[in-house]
Amino acid sequence: MKIIQTDKITPAQLKGIEKDWVYNGLDCCVTYEVLEAILPQLNDYTSRTYAFSRALQGPVLEMRIRGVKIDEWRRAEVREEYFAKLDEAEARLERIVREGCGFVGFNWRSSADLCRLFYDIFRIPVGRHRTKTGAPSVNRDALESMESYSIARTIIEYMTYMRDLKKRLEVIKTAIDSDGRMRTSYNIAGTTTGRFSSSFSEFGTGGNLQNIEEGLRSMFIADDGMKLGNFDAEQGESRVIGAIEWNLFKRGDYLDACESGDLHTAVARICWPNLPWPGDLEGDRELAEQPYYRHHSRRHMCKIIGHGSNYGGRPQTLSTQTKTDIAIIIDFQQKYFKAFPAHRIWHTYIEEQIRAHGRLVSLTGRERYFFGRRDSDDVVRQALDFDPQGSLSDIVNQGMLNVFRANDCQLLMQNHDSILVQYPEKKEDEIVPKILNQLRHAIPLKHNRMLEIPYGCKTGWNWGDFGEANPDGLKGYSPGDKRRRTPPMPFLDRKLRRAYS
Repeated sequence: MKIIQTDKITPAQLKGIEKDWVYNGLDCCVTYEVLEAILPQLNDYTSRTYAFSRALQGPVLEMRIRGVKIDEWRRAEVREEYFAKLDEAEARLERIVREGCGFVGFNWRSSADLCRLFYDIFRIPVGRHRTKTGAPSVNRDALESMESYSIARTIIEYMTYMRDLKKRLEVIKTAIDSDGRMRTSYNIAGTTTGRFSSSFSEFGTGGNLQNIEEGLRSMFIADDGMKLGNFDAEQGESRVIGAIEWNLFKRGDYLDACESGDLHTAVARICWPNLPWPGDLEGDRELAEQPYYRHHSRRHMCKIIGHGSNYGGRPQTLSTQTKTDIAIIIDFQQKYFKAFPAHRIWHTYIEEQIRAHGRLVSLTGRERYFFGRRDSDDVVRQALDFDPQGSLSDIVNQGMLNVFRANDCQLLMQNHDSILVQYPEKKEDEIVPKILNQLRHAIPLKHNRMLEIPYGCKTGWNWGDFGEANPDGLKGYSPGDKRRRTPPMPFLDRKLRRAYS
């Protein structure tokens, strides 16, 4: 064994493989020294979190190595669909600006052209719409804040739409590996809440697969002879919030609503009690889905605005985010917090805990210290997010670990509150019930109650939703699925189909 005396030789003097030896050796030594300093600081909470994180390395490594197969033809189709939408929207916007504003040669991708349009032609006050350097800004926040000017609203709607299309096209163009699979690199400790983060694979391909928009998912497909199963924790964060309030204050109103079968319809019944509710789940949901404000139903209001209200969202902020009149949100929150007063009590409790201790322990035993200014709104919002998001992640990841250890299927992706797997198509009715059972992870609560989050399951041969245009997509699981995978179409036939469609 060769000994390299690093106390006498500088790294610059080393060459070739010896330089790599020393680098790897020092990497291991420093890591070991850091471990010796950190281990005595572990307590009951952090020890469990550390052990759990180590256990998750197995399923995470499996997903990173395997990746997901990509249908290159469908990928090309989706890319062309989005380019066509972008070209159409671009042509319409240019015509509006040219004929309505007299601005010839307008380029929506140019910040200078946008500044000229909004600040010179429309004469919208620049005010706070500036970058850190003081230059006028036309970023997303600036555009959203200018929507109150009716003269700019239509153009901003086009801009937002086209920028979203452009982002989706960037995802479609993401590099895949030579074996036709897309991979991601999961970081178990990637966030302060305990949720995974994901990014490019170790080979510089792939990307963040945890936030793939629905319209792009159909290009992710199962391997030959396999079928996909997507298992989604139903109303996970809401159920965790209900469990927290039960543990802290013995208030079960919200958890009861979560466990009623349809949280958002149950909330609508509570907030608008004078409507003619039929009293059965299907009839109540149908009434809740009727239009209430613009194109939004009462059920939608309960889902989107209720979720934001759970985390301390203020009317002005929620109004901007949901494009809903602030008076509607104020009225909704008055009804909502009257129906679930424990939400306000929980918000106050979190503020007091942060100001007094700067520390929280989640429902699943994850400890976190908050190092920002304890009286700032940002820190309080982070504290409100921490337990519901972190505990749900722990519950989903424990279920995923159970699935991995049972080895009845192959893990493909973890998407915060859901997992995507594939299994032999012929064994679906044998394997899916096993996975649903493996995902069950009951959390004991105080006062003789348990929290068990149910999972919905959809199956298919690609990750998109089932429909007439996507017969291989994910569809709610029921035993004895009669569907059969669409046979692969030869390349030339696909070219002819496109030419004559």
